Amino acid sequence: MELELAFIPSPSRGVIHLGPIPLRGYAFCIIIGVFVAVWLGSRRWVARGGQKTTVADIAVWAVPFGLVGGRLYHVITSYELYFGEGKDWVNAFKIWEGGLGIWGAIALGALGAWIACRRRGIPLPAYADAVAPGIAFAQAIGRWGNWFNQELYGRATDLPWALKIDSAHRPADSLDAATYHPTFLYESLWCVGVAVLVIWADRRFKLGHGRAFALYVAAYTVGRFWIEYLRVDDAHHVLGLRLNDWTSILVFAAAVAYMVVSARLRPGREEVVEPAALAAAEASAEDTDADAKDADAKDADVKPADEKPADEKAADGDGEKTAAADEAEPGPDRDEEDGAPVPVEAEAKPAKNL
Repeated sequence: MELELAFIPSPSRGVIHLGPIPLRGYAFCIIIGVFVAVWLGSRRWVARGGQKTTVADIAVWAVPFGLVGGRLYHVITSYELYFGEGKDWVNAFKIWEGGLGIWGAIALGALGAWIACRRRGIPLPAYADAVAPGIAFAQAIGRWGNWFNQELYGRATDLPWALKIDSAHRPADSLDAATYHPTFLYESLWCVGVAVLVIWADRRFKLGHGRAFALYVAAYTVGRFWIEYLRVDDAHHVLGLRLNDWTSILVFAAAVAYMVVSARLRPGREEVVEPAALAAAEASAEDTDADAKDADAKDADVKPADEKPADEKAADGDGEKTAAADEAEPGPDRDEEDGAPVPVEAEAKPAKNL
């Protein structure tokens, strides 16, 4: 009896209809990834001295630019899927069906972020350092969209963690093979590792001036190279390697070169990442000092009406004691019973010696 191989099942469908509204798994993965990137980026940005809403405000520019860039890269490098005989060019706009190139997404997303940073007077490298781990986590989540669409898997395999692909989504030259390398899972796990690496290295070495982002890029491209090598989807080849493999090599070299040159020219980390946040903090500190001084002044002014200095209190105390003593002890010219004055007799003069 032949044992059934273990495998990772694929979803029976990648979209659920809520009435007339389609809920697509691919889109949900992208949206969740964006929220995670913004949340983590905001925490890191505030820890660097920035304002809480800055990352989200800049993401309003970066995310749309990134989506457009990712789609453009995919369409340009896979134009045969959308243009030519028997192809419908309108499908090039159906982003919900999958097809985002990370290279174009990062490049055009960086352009959108640069525009927003320039408007706020923020250095782009510092912002990139803050959001780098979040982008890696977003990629890890977004890759599960490929699982919903049953796309971008690897070569056929019978490993226990192989991914089962429905016949409608299998390559034409391997319709008899049911299980393939789950390259979406490999890349998702790799991106999680990249995010953890960047967070650790940033804390350990205080990376600044864009070096944390460059580390993310370099580490990601290493994984993308070997994962891309496993994939069997249609792609352009140059000198025996897939186009994305060559892209990974070039981007890796550029990222490493940037880290080396940047460390020499601008060592350390930026002291101020957002001038507006620094100005707000200084203004708040001044207001706090002013409030404290006002409180001290009010405490000094509000005293009991009869409160006097210590030396005057001591003098008054002596005077009160003397008056009380005079009232308590009868004098030589007062009657002890009713206090009436007693006549003073003429002083007896001593008799003279005769």
